[in-house]
Amino acid sequence: MASEALSQLRQLALAHSRRKHPTLPEYARHIKPYSDKTANGLTRAIIDFLRFSGWQAERINCTGRLLDNTKVFTDTVGFTRKIGSVKWLPTSGEKGTSDISAVINGRAVKIEVKMRDRQSEDQKSYQLKIENAGGYYWLVRSFDEFMKFYNGLVWK
Repeated sequence: MASEALSQLRQLALAHSRRKHPTLPEYARHIKPYSDKTANGLTRAIIDFLRFSGWQAERINCTGRLLDNTKVFTDTVGFTRKIGSVKWLPTSGEKGTSDISAVINGRAVKIEVKMRDRQSEDQKSYQLKIENAGGYYWLVRSFDEFMKFYNGLVWK
């Protein structure tokens, strides 16, 4: 069963759809279901909530890049062969960066989504950098927890 916060997000998504497509009949509207049971689902829910609320939010991907130097050829006997190597290039971004970067009411907010795992040492170091610079760093495991952080933000 969806939490109250996820139900509110669904209502925000519906209102956003109505603003974006005012002539679309109600029976034709489809709002994707939201869930915070997976890291991807929670990340999407947080980003959509922030965007529908008028703030800036984006997913940060810092996985690096795969460099594939393999070639496939057919030898003289007719067999297909693969030669070469595959190499993983490290990210050009900062190690430990958060999953979501947002600006809420002029404040930099970095959000790390965790389901069952723990923060790495690089992520803890990144958190200290953000907080020392005056930004907010939230570690969230559910949409309800995100809403507690969001509602606890001092609005000036």
